[in-house]
Amino acid sequence: MEKLNQVLLNPALQVGPDLSAWLQQGGGLGLQAALQAPTTIIRQIADADLRGMGGAGFPAWRKWEAAANAVGDNKYVVCNGNEDEPGTFKDRTLLSASPHQVVEGALIAALAVRAACVIFYINPHQGQSLHHMQLAVSQWQDSPWLDKLATALGHPLAIKVVASSGRYIGGEETAVVASLEAGFPFPRKKPPFPAEQGINGQPTLINNVETLANVSHILRHGAGWYRALGVGKAGGTKLYSLSGDVLRPGLYELPMGTSLQELVFHYGGGMLQGKAFKAVFTGGPSNTLLTARDLDVALDFDSVWLRHSRLGTGAMIVISEGSSIIRKVAEYIDFFAKGSCGQCPSCKCGTFQLARLLDRIDGGRHSAADLDALQHLCQILPGSGRCGLIDGAVTVVKSSFHTFPQEYGLPTPADA
Repeated sequence: MEKLNQVLLNPALQVGPDLSAWLQQGGGLGLQAALQAPTTIIRQIADADLRGMGGAGFPAWRKWEAAANAVGDNKYVVCNGNEDEPGTFKDRTLLSASPHQVVEGALIAALAVRAACVIFYINPHQGQSLHHMQLAVSQWQDSPWLDKLATALGHPLAIKVVASSGRYIGGEETAVVASLEAGFPFPRKKPPFPAEQGINGQPTLINNVETLANVSHILRHGAGWYRALGVGKAGGTKLYSLSGDVLRPGLYELPMGTSLQELVFHYGGGMLQGKAFKAVFTGGPSNTLLTARDLDVALDFDSVWLRHSRLGTGAMIVISEGSSIIRKVAEYIDFFAKGSCGQCPSCKCGTFQLARLLDRIDGGRHSAADLDALQHLCQILPGSGRCGLIDGAVTVVKSSFHTFPQEYGLPTPADA
């Protein structure tokens, strides 16, 4: 277990909302390094190859550079802690157990893009996370660090904690903007992207909790140190939310690029009741399923993409032989249907119809026309919404009937 919990989940850093304890463990050193050379921050993030850990894996420095170069007098940095997707529980752990590494990372980001306000946007359903972040932020507000930042920026820096809507769709970055403008979290069309035009029309850098938690460590130890933590071409570590039919479900911080085999069978202890591995929903329930033939895949953004799936948030929901894939997919599509904001009829009606059809198929009450309708919907719905919710829902449905056609009574490739 020597590779486990080296950085973000390092036991020494699990000090809760106690700022003095965080500083005693080396906290503040990353921010101090950033204050000494603020113009080098974005280059260090780029050299480290820090990715967005909220799902897309987009290079963080590109967002930072766009926000830094955008024109605006009152720029924002938003830490997106709206985590609400099934199987994902990493951000709430960071916010509760070690909130100061998240705060420090956000303050460094604010220095890099010359922001005037930092907002921690936290899911109110995660009560301890919200409370600990409020306590942590209040301590930073009373510390000398904000004066140092104000001097470096040439203007005051406000920091505050805001409860999100608590809705799943509220985590989409344009919905974050809409919510923080005191509106319903309706996603908006892009472009413009928030880094160019976000809250109140001002450039707004939005990053996930895990992404920002890495920043102070990179500034403290260097980009080379961070890259060396990974396996192969991947850099850094990744938080994997392991759940489902494994003996030891839980949150694991491992080198980026650790194999799926090692995560499930070494750290996760293997399958429950000695059953065979059947499949895994990667990055939450909105991606292509991986099967036993993919156990060798390296869990990094690029390698998982080459298997026609996505690492996403790092959630790994494991399914054993004997479990119904259709039942699981039906549960997740029902979640998406209930989570749709409703502004795009194709998404609201489409997810409802997908859920209805899957429930009938799972219960054995379907006809051949239902199967045809399910496949037809998967052809016409993608790209019809303002955000990616409908695309994610269709992706997992299509993957299930292509990967496990026999469960739908469809011909397998060998039979076709």
